Amino acid sequence: MRYDISGTVMQTVSIDLAPGETVYSQTATMAWMNDGVNMHTNTGGGLFAGLKRSLTGGSFFITEFTGQGRGGHVAFAPRFPGSIVARTLLPGQLLICRKETFLCAERSVSFELAWQQRIGAGFFGGSGFMLQRVTGPGTVFLDLSGEVINKTLAPGERLLVHAGHVGVHDPSVSFDIQMVPGFRNLIFGGEGLFLAVLTGPGEVHLQSMPILNLAEEIARYLPGDERASSGTMAGGLAGGLVRSILRND
Repeated sequence: MRYDISGTVMQTVSIDLAPGETVYSQTATMAWMNDGVNMHTNTGGGLFAGLKRSLTGGSFFITEFTGQGRGGHVAFAPRFPGSIVARTLLPGQLLICRKETFLCAERSVSFELAWQQRIGAGFFGGSGFMLQRVTGPGTVFLDLSGEVINKTLAPGERLLVHAGHVGVHDPSVSFDIQMVPGFRNLIFGGEGLFLAVLTGPGEVHLQSMPILNLAEEIARYLPGDERASSGTMAGGLAGGLVRSILRND
C-alpha cells in the first residue's frame, strides 16, 4: 500500500492498493476511486460492533475497498477543514482518539470503543466517556480539525489544554481535568470551568480548531442572533435560506 496526503486546510489521502490489499473507512468518506477497486459495505464484525462504533461518533457500517486486477486507487476526505494524520502502528500498539477522529485504515487495524477511565474527565473533558481506540498492526489515518501540533511529554511532564483541542494521545498519557485557577479567570476568562491535564510520558496530537468552536462561530451569524451586526446580514440571510432548504420549509 502506498499513500499520499495532499492539500492544506481541506486535505485528502490517496491510497494505491495492490491486488488483494484492503483498506476500510467509515461510510460517506470516500472521495473518488478508479475501477480497479471493489467496494464491500458491512457492519465490520456484526451488530454489536456496529453499535459500539456509532457510540463513538463513527458510522454503524464500514466500507472495505480492495484492489483488483492491476491494483486500485481510492481517496478519502474528512467532513470538515483540518489535517490528516497517518500513524503506522506496531502489533498491539494503540492510540486513544476523541470522537469522530477515525477516517480509514488498513484492514489489519482494529477500530473500537474506548472508555474514559476517570469520572471527572468523562463529565467535563469535552469528549464524554466514549472515545475511539485504534490498535495495530498497520497504518491508520485520523482527521483532526484545524492544524495539528505534536507534543512529546516526558515522564511526569504536565500540559494544560482546553479540552476541545485534545485530538489523539498515546495510552501512556494520563488524561484528567482540573478547574481553571483564579476567580477572575473562572468568571471572565472565557475558557470554561475546566482544563484538561495531560501527563506524560507519551505523544499527543493537538488540534488548533475544535469543530465545536467553528460551529459556535458560524451560529453567531445565523438569523436570530442579536449579536450579529448589520454587516453580516447577507451571510445571515444566506444561512437562513440554506437552513430552510434543508428543512424543506
